[in-house]
Amino acid sequence: MSRFDQVAARRPASSAEVLEAHQRAGRRLRAAGAGSFVREQGDGPAVVCVHGMIGSSFLYRKVLAELAGYGLRGVAFDLPGFGLADRPPGYDYSWTGLGKFCVAAVDELGLGRFHLVVHDIGGPVGFELAAAMPDRIASLTLLNTTIDVTEFKSPWSMEPFRHRGLGEMWMRSLNRPAFRFLMRLQGIGDPAAVSVAELDAYLALIKGPDHGRAFLQIMRSTERTAAKQARYRAAVRDVPYPVQAIWGDRDPAMTLAVYGEKARAAAGLTRVHTVPGKHFPQEDCAPAVARQIAELARAVEVRGRAGG
Repeated sequence: MSRFDQVAARRPASSAEVLEAHQRAGRRLRAAGAGSFVREQGDGPAVVCVHGMIGSSFLYRKVLAELAGYGLRGVAFDLPGFGLADRPPGYDYSWTGLGKFCVAAVDELGLGRFHLVVHDIGGPVGFELAAAMPDRIASLTLLNTTIDVTEFKSPWSMEPFRHRGLGEMWMRSLNRPAFRFLMRLQGIGDPAAVSVAELDAYLALIKGPDHGRAFLQIMRSTERTAAKQARYRAAVRDVPYPVQAIWGDRDPAMTLAVYGEKARAAAGLTRVHTVPGKHFPQEDCAPAVARQIAELARAVEVRGRAGG
């Protein structure tokens, strides 16, 4: 039996079972006028994990389990319009609006000081959170994201969603076989890391009860302005918390050579930690990602004790 078959044999056989297990692992949350869903695992210092496009709290399920093993409390919630969160038609789905939701969510969850992990467009959203409460950020970890948003280019598979009419057609055409192909091509580096049922669950969480209408609104509400870029640069450099970058080194969309290097330069880092994966290192390399987050959290704790 191949490694893929061995892993797949231990997993639920259908996307419905995967989604049911996901729902059982979390609870409902309400913040900033929107209902949402949050998964939490472990005890200790909190690590808030913010997802991006093609994501939700489901993306961090493996990372949360790994973080719990390091004595940390992993927290991942669905941004409005994604996953199991509400999808109000008139909601503010801009990075500004989603950032305000994050601020309300961490307050609703009773989090004081917390470590922050951001991925994809969860970067800009998370930078809004960090900019709003810098004194509550214990550390910041960047995962395959963008800081210099004026230069950000949507990958070819995502660009159609930004255009009215074309985006609706692209969404309707995104069936299970097509989505699996795109995820294997751009998102997942290790075929054994994610089962077909889990890939199908991703698609169900994207489309949701509104058939992806909120997703399209989010794609059309990005704020790729010079003012936002300056705000996000200010959230990663000369800040009162340490910053690190972890990158899936085979990401064909947000490449290490371009986006990883830009993130390193913007944050003033000496290096980018790499893992052997594509755009979703949370899937390909959860143990390595969690270990790097935990090491930074431990260093913060040690410095805190020494300073106290």
